Amino acid sequence: MGLVIGITGGIGSGKSAVTRRFEQKGIAVVDADLAARVVVEPGGPALAAIADHFGDDILQADGSLDRAALRQKVFADDSERRWLEQLTHPLIGQEIADQLRAATSPYAILASPLLLETSQRQLADLVVVVDVPEEVQLQRTMARDDNDEAQVRRIMAAQMQRQERLEQADIVIDNSRSLAELDLVVTELHKEFLARAELGASQ
Repeated sequence: MGLVIGITGGIGSGKSAVTRRFEQKGIAVVDADLAARVVVEPGGPALAAIADHFGDDILQADGSLDRAALRQKVFADDSERRWLEQLTHPLIGQEIADQLRAATSPYAILASPLLLETSQRQLADLVVVVDVPEEVQLQRTMARDDNDEAQVRRIMAAQMQRQERLEQADIVIDNSRSLAELDLVVTELHKEFLARAELGASQ
């Protein structure tokens, strides 16, 4: 596994806008949210355990996971959220590691909302935090996911606090500005990461 750049941020901070720009430059992006979908696919052990624990009402008619129903249950009860995390986090971590090993670009991106809260942190050589003010997080997420304010605030409260995330960052991207400015920031970071990857490969 070569150089791995971890990208994280709170809900609604715009991680996807950042990672898309790295993908457009030919960089492999391993998305922890997509890895999380892989481990709960129908027929897998995680989905069977989740249905056994929460009941069949968290399954859709086709047997796949009803994410909205599960989200409501786990964000309403911290003990249920911890149960789910203990089941899925090791499986997600393995899936992410497998995908990173398969990456062929000069460096790889690990995009994860839980990068700093889980053992995924150990997979990243550098931590990039995508940051916006909390009110921006709230407005963007309500508009994007059609969730009410109380639900979004519960999700934000369950995530690492903004200040704590910033303290653990190697690099902070302020994503409250224009997309043109974001393009410039990503272009400069891409150059820096290429140089780091080249240096690492030569040692």
